[in-house]
Amino acid sequence: MPVLFLSLFLAAAGSSKLPLKPGWVAAATTASEHAHQAAAADDRFLYAVSSTHVARYDRTTGKLAGTGTTKDTKHLNSAFVWKGKVYCAHSNYPATPEASDIRVYDLADDSVKVHHTFEKPPGSLVWCVREPADQFWWCCFAHYGKDNPQTILLKMDEHFKELDRWTFPKIVVDDWDAMSASGGLWDGDTLLVTHHHFKVLYRLKLPAKGGELEFVEALTCPFPGQGIAVDPKVPGGLVGIDRDRKAIVSATKAK
Repeated sequence: MPVLFLSLFLAAAGSSKLPLKPGWVAAATTASEHAHQAAAADDRFLYAVSSTHVARYDRTTGKLAGTGTTKDTKHLNSAFVWKGKVYCAHSNYPATPEASDIRVYDLADDSVKVHHTFEKPPGSLVWCVREPADQFWWCCFAHYGKDNPQTILLKMDEHFKELDRWTFPKIVVDDWDAMSASGGLWDGDTLLVTHHHFKVLYRLKLPAKGGELEFVEALTCPFPGQGIAVDPKVPGGLVGIDRDRKAIVSATKAK
């Protein structure tokens, strides 16, 4: 079996090889059978994302409030809430040639629709976000196994025209355990990027010049990889998932 699939299906419990500084700790969990790929949050709901579904849970009761999917949904990845809707990275992984798009879950009718399709994507789309200034799309396209170094972050305008691109620093790529960066978000003027199955957040920043992101530090977190998002109800809060526990995990900054 190729190393790609061995890593995906047989990844043993392990940990980052980098020294970790205090980052985030678990504050609460919400059970969800859909907590397999990512989590997101707004003031009213917590969202769990599986490969094929987006599910929303009432933050007060923890009860399922709705789910959405489509017949052609294959591999949803990370998610974030923007303008009252949930936007998800989506690909045909592990099929080739790669196909990727952004899908949007609408709370009004629990529908999932394609927002944008990437023509000849440079990999499998694993996460996409807007930065705090809400000016650009930032999209990460992953590669696995020996092709890890080809994983890239693209900066794109409102019409998804590429404006710039960066690879990831070797110290981070070497820590990926043959997988890739499964989630990411902006934290001020730096990026927090997740592992596929290790409890670590890599803080990265854009370089003053050059095409490689700069490593700042590695931080502890309660999420064993996958997609994360900002929790708007908690200052500095994040949400992610724990696949083994089938739970959405809410986290606060470590003291």
